[in-house]
Amino acid sequence: MITKEQQVFSNIDMKNFSQEIILSTKSNKAKGMKITTSADVHREFSFIWDSDMNIRERMKAFYLNQANEIIGFYEVSSGGVAGTIADIRLILVPALLCGASGIILGHNHPSGNLAPSKADINLTKKIKDAAKLLNIDLLDHIILTETSYSSFADEGLL
Repeated sequence: MITKEQQVFSNIDMKNFSQEIILSTKSNKAKGMKITTSADVHREFSFIWDSDMNIRERMKAFYLNQANEIIGFYEVSSGGVAGTIADIRLILVPALLCGASGIILGHNHPSGNLAPSKADINLTKKIKDAAKLLNIDLLDHIILTETSYSSFADEGLL
């Protein structure tokens, strides 16, 4: 028996929805890249980041298969100078649609400060817990500046 919620969901064209929300890349260079270190993450995020790293805070997510190869990325949010709002659902929906085994988050700090804020730490914990319920691992969350990065995994914050 189909419930009302299932009926509404079945009316969504998931093929077009997934192409709309997931895996747009500036080139195929990032897709298929194997991630083994936070330096790899920083390099790949730097490749896809826009030129406004010192102006506007953004959050992006890489989605990985079980071999830790990038299968796509998504810009989760774009904010102002002092912050951006990230909705956990907007991070997890693309992960589910592309069958990701892992997620790596990245956001920039236009201020140049690499230290995670209390809000950064709390959000990361919420995302990790939510992803865990779906058998998806949050592998890292990095903070980027124009010249450097800081990794939650490297700092033992995951």
